[in-house]
Amino acid sequence: MGYTITEKILLAHTDRKSISPGDLIDCKVDLCLGNDITAPIAISEFEKAGVGKVFDNKKIALVPDHFSPAKDVKSAEQLKVLRDFAKKHKIKYYYEIGCMGIEHALLPEEGLTMPGDLIIGADSHTCTYGAVGAFSTGVGSTDLAAAYVRGRVWFKVPESIKFVYSGKLNKWVGGKDLILYTIGDIGVDGALYRSMEFTGDAIGRLPMDDRFAMCNMAIEAGGKNGIVAPDETTVKYVRETSKRSGKKWKLYKSDKDAVYSQVREYDVSKLEPMVSLPPLPSNAKPVSQVKDVKIDQSVIGSCTNGRITDLRIAAKVLKGRKVHKDVRCIIFPATQAIYLRAMKEGLIETFVKSGCAVSTPTCGPCLGGHMGILAAGERAIATTNRNFVGRMGHLKSEVYLSNPAVAAASAVKGKIAHPEEVI
Repeated sequence: MGYTITEKILLAHTDRKSISPGDLIDCKVDLCLGNDITAPIAISEFEKAGVGKVFDNKKIALVPDHFSPAKDVKSAEQLKVLRDFAKKHKIKYYYEIGCMGIEHALLPEEGLTMPGDLIIGADSHTCTYGAVGAFSTGVGSTDLAAAYVRGRVWFKVPESIKFVYSGKLNKWVGGKDLILYTIGDIGVDGALYRSMEFTGDAIGRLPMDDRFAMCNMAIEAGGKNGIVAPDETTVKYVRETSKRSGKKWKLYKSDKDAVYSQVREYDVSKLEPMVSLPPLPSNAKPVSQVKDVKIDQSVIGSCTNGRITDLRIAAKVLKGRKVHKDVRCIIFPATQAIYLRAMKEGLIETFVKSGCAVSTPTCGPCLGGHMGILAAGERAIATTNRNFVGRMGHLKSEVYLSNPAVAAASAVKGKIAHPEEVI
């Protein structure tokens, strides 16, 4: 019996000769991620352990992105905890304001997430890095603290579901639409504690940014991780990013006789842009079926869709047009490097001339933290990953999820719209 790509990576990080789904295994960790919400708890628990030093200060990343720049005294104190810990333990990958970015865009960009790696992060969307062929998953802050001590973490080996996407994507349709459609099909618990392996010729044609968006939202279906087997697109990407970090990588792929709990096949040739209606990502419908939904705010960015290709798509829709007078459009480039590239390409100028507000990289509005909170009765369309009740502000506000083209078109129209209604 063969192994899936996820099983191969897990096995390579144990001291065992074989594993099976359901086994409890102790794994070596290649990278541990914490942010300004979760890392302070981990740091507190680490200090209680009294071990004196972390297992490896070159395998820890601290990214203060949720309430940074600090919105109040409490968030400033959280940030100071990270800053002091990083100084004390000489953490190599600590990112302060001015060089930080949204964690799940920043770490791949910095070359810290490589094919074959085992990565944990005290943030549920750590599954993003599966796009490069790594096993990456979210953990609790106490698990992160234990990893700071041991450099290892316990897992139960997950079963795997293979998702096979065939056909050619239509205009304005990308990875975000594929994952919203998939979650709509299987539900928010359809992949509970399972590995979601994305395959097929449609995936092979996706650029890396779209693959990151898909793996990012695996958790919204309950997945333990999302993963795409490395191909030429992956290798080209990591050859560039590894120049920054010097990290090596190892390519894995699933065996032909690997065992899956399910295999689900989709023909994407007729798929149109998708919108997930509140209160769940699984409440996904084609944009043509979402009629007369007026919006107050459009948010374009986040760890799901704040990369350069996302900004280019939004700019293509917004160029020469104005944001509707009743709409606030806020754009968050995911990293400083993306922001700079968008400036050089004239995208920022397009956004400003259209009436958008462009922000420094932050997770702020996605989690209802700051810089884009909704009041009671307000609606937002967002390229973020969650639309739970109260996710972006008041419990009586609403969030609709979409790709950047739909979010930009909706900002212009003042209601949820297909890009073709604007273009």
